[in-house]
Amino acid sequence: MGPTASGKSGLALELCERLRAEIISVDSAQVYRGMDIGAAKPDRATRERVPHHLIDLCDPSEAYSAARFCADAARAIAQIRARGRLPLLVGGTMLYFRALQQGLSDLPSADPAFRAALAEQAAREGWPALHARLARLDPASAARLHPNDVQRIQRALEVVELSGTPISRHAPPAAGMLEGPVVKVALNPPQRATLHARIEQRFRQMMAAGFLDEVAALRARPDLHPDLPSMRAVGYRQLWAHLDGEWDLETAVARGIAATRRFAKRQLTWLRAEPGLQWQDPDGDRVAERLAEQIRGAAVQTG
Repeated sequence: MGPTASGKSGLALELCERLRAEIISVDSAQVYRGMDIGAAKPDRATRERVPHHLIDLCDPSEAYSAARFCADAARAIAQIRARGRLPLLVGGTMLYFRALQQGLSDLPSADPAFRAALAEQAAREGWPALHARLARLDPASAARLHPNDVQRIQRALEVVELSGTPISRHAPPAAGMLEGPVVKVALNPPQRATLHARIEQRFRQMMAAGFLDEVAALRARPDLHPDLPSMRAVGYRQLWAHLDGEWDLETAVARGIAATRRFAKRQLTWLRAEPGLQWQDPDGDRVAERLAEQIRGAAVQTG
């Protein structure tokens, strides 16, 4: 685990060279086809060298949920273990990690028609109006959400209107889906400035690799729009807004970098609440070697 640009993919590849392991992506953007540069997907050569799972599963027009991730990840874990190899889960979508470990509650699944209707209303009236609608139906959820927190407002409205029960009153999650020993590691440079510099460097590398062209191709599709979960991914929405004429490219890049830094801050907030987590400096001495030894030891102890 770890915030974006902290070096997770690089360390994972080093571990795979030392262990009989395959990588399972825990990334809510990498599941979408056509979102390659901005989602920092491994290139084809890397994926041929080391097996990767849960990448390019669906079209950006589709919604991909934590429940679907859990089912896909559980299936991939079982298949990897059946081959006598180790599953290595790598990514920064903390909700997916938590759902896999702790299970899911009895919340209703996503409803595309309902979400489309919400998006139409938001286009007419703005998301603050939907926040006000949520305040009438679920005051507790509305009180803790910012009026522009699109994704959470959408989900809270979906839950309360489809189930008749506010999201906070649903049953707690059932048991998680992970069995056997779990070694949990979080990468984070000790200095925040180092992470910020990594984020800016990677974003500018993405731009040089054709990120804007990638967003332009997605924007040209008539079935995609900025309110889809896929298009709300950090970086994509800022460049989409530039293509819509909201601001110039330099401003879009600056906003994309700033949004990525805020995203990293939220990821770290999730991670600090994660039990049993060991923190590692991605630039530390012999990190891959030490972790590989630890993982081998955990596997041997359980047969």
